[in-house]
This record gives sequence, C-alpha cells and structure tokens, in this order.
Amino acid sequence: MMKVKNVRQLLFLPCVLLSACASKSDLNYVQGEVQTIKSQSAGSYSEITQYREEIASLKGGIEELRHDQSASVKRLDVEDSLMVRKTDDFDARLAKIEQYLGLVETPGGTTTKKLPPAVDAKGTTPEATTPAGQTKATVPASGDQLADGLAKMKKSDYAGARDSFTSFMSKNPKSPKVADAQFYIAESYFNEKWYEKAILEYQVVIAKYTKSPKRPAALYKQALSFEKIGDSANAKARFKDVLTVYPASPEAKLVKKKQH
Repeated sequence: MMKVKNVRQLLFLPCVLLSACASKSDLNYVQGEVQTIKSQSAGSYSEITQYREEIASLKGGIEELRHDQSASVKRLDVEDSLMVRKTDDFDARLAKIEQYLGLVETPGGTTTKKLPPAVDAKGTTPEATTPAGQTKATVPASGDQLADGLAKMKKSDYAGARDSFTSFMSKNPKSPKVADAQFYIAESYFNEKWYEKAILEYQVVIAKYTKSPKRPAALYKQALSFEKIGDSANAKARFKDVLTVYPASPEAKLVKKKQH
C-alpha cells in the first residue's frame, strides 16, 4: 500500500512542477501584456496631450484671425467713411466751399470756375487769398507733362503746372501716376494759399485714389487746409483719420507732433 501511495506522489510531483511552470509562464505573459498596455497607454496619453495642445493652438489662431478680421473690418469702415464721408457737417462744408468757389456745370457737362472769394469756417468771405497775375504757360505737346508740371511748381508757375498735370492725366488715364498728378494739382492750390480749392482737390485723391501712396499726405494737407481757413472741427477729423488709417505713415508722426 505504501508503494502505491509513493508512486502516486511521484506521479503527482511532475504535474505540480508543470503547473508551477505554467503559472510562472502565464504570469510572465500577463506582466508583459501589462507593460505593453502601460506603454500604449503612455503613448496614447502623450498623443492626447499633443492633440489638446494642437486644439488649443488652433483656438488661439482662430481668435487671432477673428481679431484681425475685426480690425480689418474696422479699417475698411473708416476707409469707407473717407471715400464717402457720412458726416453731414463735412459734406455740408464741402458743398459750401464749392458754392463759394463758384463751380458751375455748363450745358455740355463740363465744370467751370470763377475766381472765388475765400471762405472761413463761419461761412464769411474775408479777403481772397488767391494770388493774382499768374500766367499760364503752354503745355508741351509731347514729353513728360508730370515732370514739366513739377518743374513749373518749383518756379511758382502754379497755373502752368496745373495745365501740365491735367494734360498728363488726360493722355495717361491708366497710369498709376495719375493719382500723383491729382495730388500735385491740390498742392499747387495749397501753395497759392487757395485753401478752399485745395480742400476739394485733395478730396479727389482721398475719395478716388484709395490705394495711392499720396493718400496719407492728401488727408494731412487737407486737414492743414481746413486749419488755414479756421475750420478746426474738420481739421481735427482729418488728423484723426490720418492716425486711424495710416498710423505708421510719416504724416501720422506729424500729426502726433502737432498734438504735443
């Protein structure tokens, strides 16, 4: 009987050993799987963190785009107000200046002008400021009328300069320099101290040639012209437009200098 029991024990021992080996193998497998899961979880967490950062970055980019769009819309609104001024006082002021300048439309659709009396901010007519005795020079049939006009400006031949600038604009309607010619026409009136007419000519640059590099200067010089005739309200409005629409321009620096 003892022998049979001993035999059974001997037979059961390999099974126990095999079972122990199998359990250890299973344990090693499970531990390996756990490590794999942990590694994958760490990778997933890292990816999730990265995704969160990317989403946050995208949100920031969207907010920045919204801000830029808002600023652009505001800028366009201001520029629209410069092209078609909504201020009743400003429109009325321009109309009054045109009236005092004696601008009349002929039956053929052209506009002629009479020598105007000057007009101050209150609508009174003090002594005219337009120099008399200017002699118009003949505009050359060929050549660079723009350069010719600038040369005449230096010689204070403002009427002759305007003829040259007008000729240039007529012969070169698609030239990017047309806006420059229009600006110089306004400058000729400013130099003559005919500020009312200068205001109207600067307004053409402001309203019609919105992409012209001369536009900041036109705004600034128009403001100065308003100052010269005693219209401080519209002068301040135009100085503000310079700062708002062209804050980095040389004219904006001049405005800031005037304000200090």
